[in-house]
Amino acid sequence: MKLSNGLLAAALLTVAVPVGAQSLGDLAKKEQERRKTSPPAAKTYTNEDLKRLTPMPGGETPSKAGDAAKPGDAAKAGDSAKVGDSAKPTEIKPDAPAAGDAVKDEKYWRGRISAVKEEIRRNELFRDALQTRINALSADFAGRDDPAQRAKIGDDRQKAIAEMARVNEEIAKATKGIADIEEEARRAGVPPGWLR
Repeated sequence: MKLSNGLLAAALLTVAVPVGAQSLGDLAKKEQERRKTSPPAAKTYTNEDLKRLTPMPGGETPSKAGDAAKPGDAAKAGDSAKVGDSAKPTEIKPDAPAAGDAVKDEKYWRGRISAVKEEIRRNELFRDALQTRINALSADFAGRDDPAQRAKIGDDRQKAIAEMARVNEEIAKATKGIADIEEEARRAGVPPGWLR
């Protein structure tokens, strides 16, 4: 009885596995059939399409890259365009207020200060990595006897030092930016808690 139960279980497993599994070839055939029956893409966008549709100030999109709307074009288009005429572009007005009219609530101030703080944090991490690289290059420079290798290492070290100076300037600029934001917020009567 023990042997027959084991054989019965093995027989069930061998029958159950192939029934539920599909081969890769079967899946490929089904996918090919599905693609044949599905409708083709209406439009494939390329980088050239995106260049032609770069957003212009005011929410307008030119028909060609570099085309700018002339002041009289909107009036002419408005005179000749009919309602529902899809051949003529219509002016789209943005729903959001302009940058100068933006609502300056707590979210605005927190987002603004946190973006600058994040920039400082990233630059400080990069500065620390550069310092580690400079230290390693200095040690490597001292340990080399070959003048060609020393020259290459010296050049790399000078580039890293120059990059570190640039990053330090960015950190100083961002730190000043935080002070400027805090001063602007103080003048606008923003509660100090919004800038934390």
